[in-house]
Amino acid sequence: MATSTGPHVYTAITAVMAHLAKSGISKDRKNESQGYAFRGIDDVYNALAPSLSEHGLCILPAVKNRVVTEKVNARGNTLFYVCVDVDFAFVSARDGSSHIVSVSGEAMDSGDKATNKAMSAAFKYACLQAFCIPTEGDNDADSTTHQVQAKTAPPKVAKPETAGASDLEAIKNLAEQAGVDLAAICSAYGISDIAELPLANVAGVVKKLQSKLSVTA
Repeated sequence: MATSTGPHVYTAITAVMAHLAKSGISKDRKNESQGYAFRGIDDVYNALAPSLSEHGLCILPAVKNRVVTEKVNARGNTLFYVCVDVDFAFVSARDGSSHIVSVSGEAMDSGDKATNKAMSAAFKYACLQAFCIPTEGDNDADSTTHQVQAKTAPPKVAKPETAGASDLEAIKNLAEQAGVDLAAICSAYGISDIAELPLANVAGVVKKLQSKLSVTA
């Protein structure tokens, strides 16, 4: 039998792949929300651990990026949606050779397990792909399906009705007679132009101007 002279990591990966090709990992779990069968993270661990040990192969994770987003489910409860980018180093214990498998994992949880689930999902799919395990994950993201509430557009705020042309003309005339700058009125009501004066404030402005006129008369 010919011996390999290349990095042992690839020999080990191939050996684990050959073992799993014979035994496989059955789909014994079921997503209760959507009814599909899946292989859970524990199934993957249990199937891989003996073979990894036998062939001297380690799988070491390194999280490169993690993003958390808060969402709301259909019942109004907060969900934490986590996405992690992970580099899994497949390392040979025999010669130290290694190969990096980069995978993203996503998961949602209403408590403190979203990151754990996302890490488990990333590991599971890194192994499923690296060892070519055919497949269709509550540390497993496939075990539950969350119904996320759809985003709704913020309610439109109606703009207040503004002063009419006759009101504006009266205010301009009174302001001119009282020696009041229109810019001062705008500043007092937080508007950039007198034409933006809310109709509800017209009576107050007119009253103040008339009051100023009576003082100066």
